[in-house]
Amino acid sequence: MKGQRSRSLKWRLVGRLVVFETTLMTLFMVLVVGALWGTGYLVDDYEGGTLDVLKEAVARDASGELELRPTRELAQLRANASDLWFVIRDKQGHRLSERSVPKEFAPLLGVLDRISQARLDVNAGRHDRRPDALVKWENSAAGEVQIFGGTQGQMSLGRLITGVSMGYLFVILPLLFLMALAALVVTPLVVRRAMTGLGEAAAQAERIDVDQRGVRLPIEDVPVEVAPLVKAVNDALGRLDEGYERHRRFLVDAAHELRTPIAILTTRLVSLPPGPDKTRLLEDAARLSTLAGQLLDRQRLDQQRHHFLGIDLVAIARRVVADLAPLAFAAGYEMAFDAECGHLEVLGDQTSIERALTNLVQNAIDHGGRCGTIAVRVARAGCIEVSDEGAGIPVEQRERIFEPFRRLRADGRGAGLGLNLVQEIMRLHGGHVAAVDAASRGACLRMVFPPLRNAIA
Repeated sequence: MKGQRSRSLKWRLVGRLVVFETTLMTLFMVLVVGALWGTGYLVDDYEGGTLDVLKEAVARDASGELELRPTRELAQLRANASDLWFVIRDKQGHRLSERSVPKEFAPLLGVLDRISQARLDVNAGRHDRRPDALVKWENSAAGEVQIFGGTQGQMSLGRLITGVSMGYLFVILPLLFLMALAALVVTPLVVRRAMTGLGEAAAQAERIDVDQRGVRLPIEDVPVEVAPLVKAVNDALGRLDEGYERHRRFLVDAAHELRTPIAILTTRLVSLPPGPDKTRLLEDAARLSTLAGQLLDRQRLDQQRHHFLGIDLVAIARRVVADLAPLAFAAGYEMAFDAECGHLEVLGDQTSIERALTNLVQNAIDHGGRCGTIAVRVARAGCIEVSDEGAGIPVEQRERIFEPFRRLRADGRGAGLGLNLVQEIMRLHGGHVAAVDAASRGACLRMVFPPLRNAIA
């Protein structure tokens, strides 16, 4: 199923505004013409009806003389106007006439050469709009001719439609073009200004992250039409915050409740006689304790970002090795510690870094094959490496092992949270953790910290 393309609000508004303007202008023109037609202004008061019919009917015969073609409009004009009269002449002296010119206008026949255009009334005091006669030069099929005649004719519907079409083409369309151009320029500015508050809300939404709670989108400058959506998003964020807080409290309470029975179990296991069973039970108890600590550490992560202090990576690594060495020895490993400098200071949370390094060493104990050496190395460049001599990590799995609950083997020990917790801790400190090639051909996990504050040999 093909996804629908996103539609631009700007172009939707421009398109609909242009359609509205076109419809409105067309409707207005139709109403005006209809009103003029209905009131008789275009029919009864139109003075050029006779001239229009004669202009379209005049032509020349084979000898070049003026003649009138028998058009339908001419026949209708003669039927409706029993007193029809006219004189048609050209500049070459050809002349065509019908009936006698009324005596009131007869004196003008001798001076037509000096008349370009005239409206003639018998009574000077008339107030109606249509005159008694017209004199006008017109372009016709016979060339330029002068028509002198009465005003008995009326405007035809066809001529009205033609005139309206020409007016629409030369008046309305240019006006619509200017209005569309104005809409194209103004609408984006109006939309951009109206959506300023929505843009600020979107920018705030982009800053929302998993480790930020209590954030809400601003609604003050959001358009009224969009405000319900922003309010619904804020309500959803509130429900998510409440759900996260319930989840966090449950994990913290569960982890705290687990630590006491685990400590009691470990104490009782220590009192057992030495042997393989005791070793395996102690390892299982250590993993349970680590898991409880991991659950608590995950809840502490987002509270430590602004409370970093200077910590010594060498001292932390040495302390973790000393704490876990007995467990490694009991599992069949040797432990090695190497530091390129005596003091390596970075900004961070000591408890979190200790937990991350403990997880890496614990991971090496669980998956190192129970033989060889587990080496912890602190480099002056600002990294800590933990390597073993086990089967190693396949290249295609080196990114996925940091996913929560991801284990290389279905029968692997642990809950699959340790490496994910290390990744979160390093991300919180501005660094990263990665699986790299090891000289021992086993697994090697490297914690890389941001630029150092102080390193002493």
